[in-house]
Amino acid sequence: MLQAIVEYQKIKKSIPKLLDVSGYRNDFIAKKIGMKPSYFSVKKQRGNWTDKDVENILTVLTEHNDEVENYLMLEQMRNIENEEVITLSEFKTEMGWK
Repeated sequence: MLQAIVEYQKIKKSIPKLLDVSGYRNDFIAKKIGMKPSYFSVKKQRGNWTDKDVENILTVLTEHNDEVENYLMLEQMRNIENEEVITLSEFKTEMGWK
């Protein structure tokens, strides 16, 4: 459960980068999510997105944009790369199966 929260926080912090990767203009995204462009710009600068903002932005960004999907996939792979792993035999030993 805690891991899901950590992942969400990472995604929320990466919204500005995702917007850059997408190639979409701020006013386009703002219009798509029903927000005034000026308000969108302020929220982008401050990073104070609501959960609904994050959901709406990600929906627009990932709808037809392979660049954003690829960026998110790469970030997931980087996170997995840093995780500690053990071999099957080590797992069996820890579980007392040997």
